[in-house]
Amino acid sequence: MLNGFKLLKSLFSTDGKWQLKTLLTLIAFSIVIAVVIFTQLLVDELIQHEQQIIKLYSNTYKHYSDPNKNLEYLIFFLDEITPTITFPVIMTDANDEPLEDFASYTLNINLSKMMTIEEQRAFLKRYIQKMRENYEPIIIEDENGVVVQKIYYTHSELIDRLRLFPFVSLIIISAFIAIGYVAFSSVRKNEQSKVWVGMAREAAHQLGTPLSSLLAWLEILRYSKDDPKAVEDTINEMSNDINRLQIITTRFSKIGSMPEKEHIELNTLIDDVCRYFEKRLPHLGRKVEIIREFSENITVEANQDLLAWVFENLLKNAAEAIDHKEGKITIRTAKVSHKFALIYVEDNGKGLTSKVRRNLFYPGFTTKKRGWGLGLSLAKRIIEDYHNGKIFVKETQLGKGTTFAIEIPLKN
Repeated sequence: MLNGFKLLKSLFSTDGKWQLKTLLTLIAFSIVIAVVIFTQLLVDELIQHEQQIIKLYSNTYKHYSDPNKNLEYLIFFLDEITPTITFPVIMTDANDEPLEDFASYTLNINLSKMMTIEEQRAFLKRYIQKMRENYEPIIIEDENGVVVQKIYYTHSELIDRLRLFPFVSLIIISAFIAIGYVAFSSVRKNEQSKVWVGMAREAAHQLGTPLSSLLAWLEILRYSKDDPKAVEDTINEMSNDINRLQIITTRFSKIGSMPEKEHIELNTLIDDVCRYFEKRLPHLGRKVEIIREFSENITVEANQDLLAWVFENLLKNAAEAIDHKEGKITIRTAKVSHKFALIYVEDNGKGLTSKVRRNLFYPGFTTKKRGWGLGLSLAKRIIEDYHNGKIFVKETQLGKGTTFAIEIPLKN
């Protein structure tokens, strides 16, 4: 099951677009071929059924058309048996000449009353020629084995329509594929537009956080110029924010290409992110306690810059979800098995509605008045596409908070 999900995810990724198109094309052709085969089986079955009917008709006709038989039998044949024939039939003599009167010896043939006798005869002869190309006539012989009549026939219009059905299906399927492709392209362009706008805004936001901090440190520096220790601490924090700007530049340069991975000590990385946020949360207008509950040392195979970005997004979202004084964010780490590490990011904020939960990771979706809905979609891409892990909402309750869960592979 897991391999199937990974296959679907790879098909819908950017690198798998050509595979998806190839798969859809193969599916479309398979459907058409299946329809052609199934339709042909139906056609063959109907033809056999009609041949059985015409043989039964010819045997019945030979029996009841004998002038020595009771007239009531002949009337029964004409009234009850003949109407069951739904395909064209023409009766001729031994020399393939249509029997007169033509209307009495033809079935399901549209003979115009405007035509003369000779025109009707010529029309029926042409019709007989077409019938002969498809089916052998049924021969009626007398008691001495002499051919006295022939019954020409061809299949019904239903069979002709069934033979056209695969081509009609192909046209319909092609139309649906074309409409789907246009719709998909339109949605794709719209989504890409949202992503690009979101990327620009996310870049502005990512740059804005350290820049805001730098402005705050400058103010502190002005008021602490007579305190050498405070000045030194402030300069160190300003240096951290400048390094932060360099990290942000590096992160955006790695989006869109497969980043290099290395062995990362997970608890250390998360602790660094938490400490960075703890010092800047007051500047962001949030009073939140960040609690770490780390298990034994956990080493994962990851890209440090991008993985730190994920936790920053989760911490930022968690802090923004808290709208009361006793804000608390808890981060837990553990080893699920010898293959995966599990991280929980839990807050005691306002929680998520079912609608928000369903759309949380879609690019462009946001509940914030000034948001752009890209942080969590980037986090999902970083965890699932770049690190072969999983990120999802484990639990949420309105008024009580939300818990995000991340699974990420351990080092090989």
